[in-house]
Amino acid sequence: MLLKIKKFMDRSLEILVMIVVGVLVVDVLWGVFTRKVLGEQSVWTEEFAIFLLIWVSLLGAAVALRRGAHLGIDYFMEKLAVKNRMITEVAVFAMICIFSISVMIIGGLDLVLSTLAMDQRSPVWNIQMGYVYLAVPISGLFMALYSMIGFVERANEVRFKKFDESLHVSESAAEID
Repeated sequence: MLLKIKKFMDRSLEILVMIVVGVLVVDVLWGVFTRKVLGEQSVWTEEFAIFLLIWVSLLGAAVALRRGAHLGIDYFMEKLAVKNRMITEVAVFAMICIFSISVMIIGGLDLVLSTLAMDQRSPVWNIQMGYVYLAVPISGLFMALYSMIGFVERANEVRFKKFDESLHVSESAAEID
């Protein structure tokens, strides 16, 4: 049951990111078309592109974390034994989870609520900026969930020694996924 929920959540997030990227591309193309062909750029396209970029970058970071494509220092990781790599990954997932909860979820909710309370609005669309900033706590929630899942998976692999010390880093990474 939990696996089905996770797969649904994963797929929904990926589809959402794909849709936002598609809308972003159409928006930018429309802006270029109106500027180059019609002679005057549409006033709303730039602001809309900024809002979409905020959402796609933050939600895309959650997708990258789920896929294990988050930023890492591979050179140093390759120097470690497989067990030490796994222990390092456990620590990294713990730090990502702490950051996601404290900064992105709690801090993001504070940002959203304070921005909504101040009634800060976008200049062109005249929408409350708090709704744009909702991308921070929402992506933080996804990143916290994915980092918890990664933490538990890696911790169990270390605990139950479900790794092969003879594997090279690229082979072990492929095996984990």
